[in-house]
Amino acid sequence: GVFGGRMTEMATRLSADVVTIDDEWGQPVDPQKLEAALESNPDTKIVGFVHAETSTGALSDASKLAEIAQRFGCLTIVDTVTSLTGSPLYVDDWGLDAVYSGAQKCLSSVAGIAPLTISDRAIEKINQRQTPVSTWFHDIGLIDGYWSESSSRSYHHTAPVNSIFALAESLRLVKQEGLERSWERHRKISQTLLTGLSQLNLEMMVEDASIRLPQLSVVKVPEGIDEAMVRARLLQEYDIEIGPGLGPLAGQVWRIGLMGYSCRSENVERLLGVLKEVLSDLPEVSSSSG
Repeated sequence: GVFGGRMTEMATRLSADVVTIDDEWGQPVDPQKLEAALESNPDTKIVGFVHAETSTGALSDASKLAEIAQRFGCLTIVDTVTSLTGSPLYVDDWGLDAVYSGAQKCLSSVAGIAPLTISDRAIEKINQRQTPVSTWFHDIGLIDGYWSESSSRSYHHTAPVNSIFALAESLRLVKQEGLERSWERHRKISQTLLTGLSQLNLEMMVEDASIRLPQLSVVKVPEGIDEAMVRARLLQEYDIEIGPGLGPLAGQVWRIGLMGYSCRSENVERLLGVLKEVLSDLPEVSSSSG
């Protein structure tokens, strides 16, 4: 997916020797392919993957991938930008090492601040580093000293105080609802959306419910439909925005987000109602072969 590709791009820019594992768009990371890649590349140090890939709507098995990585002596870097509070995520139980997320997705907070957690294994690896990190801002060793509550605490940057207060409020609301209830709300309301889309004869990119994201539904655009026109009408006439396809899926799918505060029944009901109206109002497209 797009964000797995960005992970590759970032690692490459940092001069990492990256081995990519390619899967069909709409499919999760294949554990067997990961195991085969690690067997073929025994000097691998880190396994990176996206837990919830929003360009395809697929959810990878983070627990299984981490287990394979640990078996081969690798640390894991995991993108949980979309999965945090929207899908089950057990960082410690699954043995994930460096895990980052985003406040703007299922936490419904302000953009620009990233929750981050790092395991003791990863910290130990960082502390063994012999060369300076290429950027001051991303030096976890320095940041660890800044976060420390010891007497040797050192200044690293000016904290984004307003964003931290906003994130704290979002976390308070998650705690108030309950994490498991948040997961269930996303699952239940997503199912309501899928049922309605099916009644409109729309198909999902990810057919298998066990690997389909509840918080991000990727819908196939029917043949002959101007997908950009549909999105434009939803936005201009009804103030509803759905996302376009990314990468090779551009022009082929719509991406409908149900994340955090926006994951509510009334939003689904309104979207389904106006989407039905917009689609029924489109001119019929006929095709013939000569």
